[in-house]
Amino acid sequence: MRKLILPAPAKLNLFLHINAQQENGYHKLQTIFQLIDYCDTLTFSSRKDHEILINARIPDVCEKNNLVMRAAKAMQQYDKKRRGVEIGIVNCIPPDSGLGSDSSHAATTMLALNHLWSLKLPLQQLLSLGLQIGGDIPVFIYGKSCWAENLGEQISPLELPTPWFVVIVPPLSVSSAEIFFDTQLARNSPEVEISLSLLETRENNCQEVTMRRYPKVAETFHWLNQFNAAQMTGTGGAVFTDFDSHTKANQVLKQLPNDLTGFVARGLNISPLLTTLKIDR
Repeated sequence: MRKLILPAPAKLNLFLHINAQQENGYHKLQTIFQLIDYCDTLTFSSRKDHEILINARIPDVCEKNNLVMRAAKAMQQYDKKRRGVEIGIVNCIPPDSGLGSDSSHAATTMLALNHLWSLKLPLQQLLSLGLQIGGDIPVFIYGKSCWAENLGEQISPLELPTPWFVVIVPPLSVSSAEIFFDTQLARNSPEVEISLSLLETRENNCQEVTMRRYPKVAETFHWLNQFNAAQMTGTGGAVFTDFDSHTKANQVLKQLPNDLTGFVARGLNISPLLTTLKIDR
């Protein structure tokens, strides 16, 4: 039996503009993704039958809501032998927090099965398949910190600073759909050129809406903001700030109120998933 054990890293949005909403409901955006070294672990074990099984405590495990199952089914279409796989998931990344856990799981699944089943699907095909399943999946498949725009599939790699981040997660789940369809969400931010100067403003168009809908996110933001300029990632509710040393970051984390959870992570420019699978982009 063949077996793979692979990481699924979290991400932070260092900048997020919503430029427009299309007729189909999807939003055009521009964002800077930074990968971090805080990961879930996925295990892939080959099966002799055609079944795809997921060994994890995942709510709403039906296929339409489960990105891992959808990713595995999408890859199985390209396997002439229609092989099966058992997928185990060990969670560290809080779900529904803007850190990309579900999308990262799906991307790891696609790259794992491309390797495990020797499918040899090229990068562009994987990116296209990933986008059909979820908007952030192409970034994790690409495996580098990057600038992304349109629906998230137009990707340009960026060499970003790699500070130590303190990431704080309030005890709630944020619905991305709820945020994106809020009538007060700004959807007309002007398109800008790729520039690391955007890191000086770190604007996130979703932040105001999420903080209004989820007061605990606002409370968490203001707590972290007293130590250094804080920001929300994605549609939230995780908030973060950065420091130039692990020691400084840990000093802040040690002061965390009891009703919050958090962690310290280092920024990355290359995903540990690519490193583990020896994929050279």
